[in-house]
Amino acid sequence: MYDIAYLALALAFIVALFSILASVIGARRGQPELVASARNGIYAICGLIMLASLILLYAFLRSDFSLEYVASYSSREMATIYKMAAFYGGNKGSLMFWSIFLAVAGAIVVRRNWDRHHVLIPYVMAVILATQAFFLLLMLFVSNSNPFEKLAFVIADGRGLNPLLENAGMLVHPPTQLWGYAGFTIPFAFAIAALVTKRLGDEWVISIRRWTIVAWLLLGLGNLLGGWWAYQELGWGGMWGWDPVENAGLMPWLVGTAFLHSIMLQKRRGMLRIWNIVLVILAFNLSLFGTFLTRSGVLSSVHSFGESALGAFFLGFIGLSLAGSTLLLALRWNDLRSEDEIDSMVSRESAFLFNNLILLGATFAIFLGTIFPVLSEAVRGTKVAVGPPFFNQVIGPIFMALILLMGICPLIGWHKASSRNLLRNFLYPLVVAVVVAVVLLAVGLTMWYAVVSFAVSAFVFSTILLEWFRGTRARHRTRRENYLRAFFSLVLSNRPRYGGYIVHLAILLMAIGIVGMNAYKLEVNAALKPGESMSIGGYELTYEGMTSYPTQKREVVVATMSVYNGGHRVDTLSPQQTFHQNFETVTDVAIRSNPIEDLYLILVSWDEQGVTSFKAIINPLVLWVWIGGVLMIIGAVIAFWPDRRRQAVSRPSPAQTEDKGHD
Repeated sequence: MYDIAYLALALAFIVALFSILASVIGARRGQPELVASARNGIYAICGLIMLASLILLYAFLRSDFSLEYVASYSSREMATIYKMAAFYGGNKGSLMFWSIFLAVAGAIVVRRNWDRHHVLIPYVMAVILATQAFFLLLMLFVSNSNPFEKLAFVIADGRGLNPLLENAGMLVHPPTQLWGYAGFTIPFAFAIAALVTKRLGDEWVISIRRWTIVAWLLLGLGNLLGGWWAYQELGWGGMWGWDPVENAGLMPWLVGTAFLHSIMLQKRRGMLRIWNIVLVILAFNLSLFGTFLTRSGVLSSVHSFGESALGAFFLGFIGLSLAGSTLLLALRWNDLRSEDEIDSMVSRESAFLFNNLILLGATFAIFLGTIFPVLSEAVRGTKVAVGPPFFNQVIGPIFMALILLMGICPLIGWHKASSRNLLRNFLYPLVVAVVVAVVLLAVGLTMWYAVVSFAVSAFVFSTILLEWFRGTRARHRTRRENYLRAFFSLVLSNRPRYGGYIVHLAILLMAIGIVGMNAYKLEVNAALKPGESMSIGGYELTYEGMTSYPTQKREVVVATMSVYNGGHRVDTLSPQQTFHQNFETVTDVAIRSNPIEDLYLILVSWDEQGVTSFKAIINPLVLWVWIGGVLMIIGAVIAFWPDRRRQAVSRPSPAQTEDKGHD
């Protein structure tokens, strides 16, 4: 059966190579039957990869330890849900997971765009197929990358997942992260197809908007869920440590954010055509770079798969991708001229451009900080890591500038904003921001960057609220709708716009939570005997005792702590440590959460005299980070489904109107 799965991958690779040639040659020579055969190849590859994937999943579910991959990442005692998650728990399965997305997404793209974009689609297929062939090549021919590699002998039980991975986060974080990376393949494929065919108007941009939202949302969720998982499981009291792999997931997301904003200028005024192509190329290659980091062992990361031979292959593929796309961009440079120019620095166009420049600046700063150990080793012969203080000091102000622009961009006028426009749209938000700053200072919150951050957040929140209020009031007056119905009708009448506002509000809530957590965190360490107490903030924590639960392969040690606030018992927290026979110790924190703050309790150590060490942390406003994440999903889903009656009509480029065909 596993030979059949391997054969399915091999056939998929052969079909991919054939389909690449068929799609390109068919398009160049005007032979639609060849292009149609490439389309059939896309469908066949989807079926073959799904067959191989189902066989691998079956091997995990039946605990077939004749496969080296199953033996390395599964065991008989693992819950069924984690056996399924073990599919992508290692390097081999994650490659397969990329391939699944490319196979399914490729089939959907062809199905939906075959009749609408018959000029672009052959080259779109070729790019998707080339990426698919690369991942199939790795699984088929690179050492220790074949998920169907068999052991020389069958073992009684597997090693199992790392206990840190037996967490709800394992069920959602890796799939969203991996498919977020893979999702940027589709926009990249359309961009390359537009360059090849000289169809450089809005057609390709409109075609990929939804795919970009999907990739952006999946990758954003992957980053957020990774932070939630770290916060819940790793026991250090934080959610983002600026780890190289964490940074690798953030960079294409930032570039994707820039692209989703800059395409508005292209669709409205025919501007930033070159810029948009560059952003798509960067987003795709940064996604590959993130995959490279987890597999190369070049940089130390708690999230990496360890050193493997795959790093060099990914680096080579990134090099080919950048070289080929840069060459195409250079050849089409004159055809990508903007149709219009920015009229004034005080305009929505300028605000969007500043937004893009800041996003790219943040991406570059993160990239430089991430690869700095490699650069320092190349120059000085010693790896010098850049820690969280660098990123916090550099990226923090950049992100605050972005949040400020979130409030300015939607309300400032197009072409040139008049003084009346500025006064009408920003007077009330500025007053609210000043009032918030004064109130915070009056109640004793004097940390300047926190006060500025909260004031800026109040400004942006006010601009969003003002925009919604004006739109709702207008519908109420013109259509005689009550205010509640007018509000929802307003959102549904322009889903991309108001879905975007909801996403802005979500990011605002996350920013408030992150600033509150970093600015006003409290931390107390204490060594207690049963009956003794420790205090933190307004809480008093009384240690009740410790219990041990030994089993055959692990021992769980649980400490019980009663939580008092204002003299009243409000909760019981039970932090624990689990000692695994074949793995390191796992710390499970206990968290009491409310909208104001999290009480975060860690069991550190204990001794034979009955003294137990605890670390208690108060993290203010953390819950709003997770609420913002939920709101981001809602906003992105609303923006994903625009009203078909409001679909933009493609504006052809000059080159396209002159030549209805293609080279």
